[in-house]
Amino acid sequence: MAESLTIEDCINTACPWSGKPVAPDSLMRYRGRVIGFCCPGCRDKFAKAAVLFDELIDPSELER
Repeated sequence: MAESLTIEDCINTACPWSGKPVAPDSLMRYRGRVIGFCCPGCRDKFAKAAVLFDELIDPSELER
């Protein structure tokens, strides 16, 4: 069963890529927090970019 994320749990109100308001269908969990985006495309772009950086960071540093 997929995790249900809600906009009320989101730590931001504006999409980090576009600056537009976050949408309930464009949320993801990252480092234990719910982050919102304006559309699924921005969410997916962030997820792809984050993986690239996370692979370069020591796992103990990700817990901060």
